[in-house]
Amino acid sequence: MTTALTAANAPQIRAFFDPATFTVSYLVSDPATRRGAVIDPVLDYDPGSGEVDIRSVSAILDAAAAEGIAIDWALETHAHADHLSGAPYIKAKTGAKIGIGEHIKDVQKIFRPVFDARDLHTDGRDFDHLFKDGEVFSIGTLQAEVIYTPGHTPADVSYRIGDAVFVGDTLFMPDYGTARADFPGGDAHRLYGSIQRLLALPAETRLFMCHDYKAPGRDDYAWETTVAAQRAGNVHVHEGVGEAAFVAMREARDATLDAPRLLLPSIQVNIRAGRFPAAEDNGVHYLKIPVKPKSETAASALGAAAR
Repeated sequence: MTTALTAANAPQIRAFFDPATFTVSYLVSDPATRRGAVIDPVLDYDPGSGEVDIRSVSAILDAAAAEGIAIDWALETHAHADHLSGAPYIKAKTGAKIGIGEHIKDVQKIFRPVFDARDLHTDGRDFDHLFKDGEVFSIGTLQAEVIYTPGHTPADVSYRIGDAVFVGDTLFMPDYGTARADFPGGDAHRLYGSIQRLLALPAETRLFMCHDYKAPGRDDYAWETTVAAQRAGNVHVHEGVGEAAFVAMREARDATLDAPRLLLPSIQVNIRAGRFPAAEDNGVHYLKIPVKPKSETAASALGAAAR
């Protein structure tokens, strides 16, 4: 995308931080037309009680209403493993289309057997639009470009809108580093390539993170940086770090990480475009928890318990 950036086509960006999941959602709008998009919205979910709430996504909708912004898109950078998507609520309230990268189909195929999700389509039809790499679409008079950035998952995309790029989980703030690549379908080599693609953008390009975990020594959460700052100071991929060194570091680090707290509910919901599995006859929606024995002895105990 080569559109010259002027005050007339620069996006207006407002961030919303969810401390429960360390997620940053964005309301991005065109000042000229007051059309907008929401990127990576959060549905509040308490795994202890199973309760869901809409306070996070409602805050975005309230802000849009106060500013006179009509929301046309609910955009996902990928199928998140750490929070549930609020995109369906945005769609219900505004008529916005839910968009994600076309390789979500690969993620659906990976996880359909994991959860025995027989109702799940694996052709992406739950989403309203599947974006291709390099595809350009409009938010009012703003042009948005899709950049395919796999590695964290097979389906990650980044959205370039004016001088801003929303990178999902591909990069974190320079003092925190990069995303893990050990989820099914993830690949540290591909992640390195995706990061290099982002760092090849103009130095002044603003980069907006999907998460921040407040690196040691930093007092405040942060989610905006630049290509120049990432090139110079990212603790994992600053200039001079080659692919082999990055992959070795990433794979060793990933081996020490625990699964995200909301992994199982998030994946089941997010591969369905943020929708829960259909309610049972009693009107309640249920999520599945796969039980995997850690040893043959555990398998025997599980089998006995099931009888």
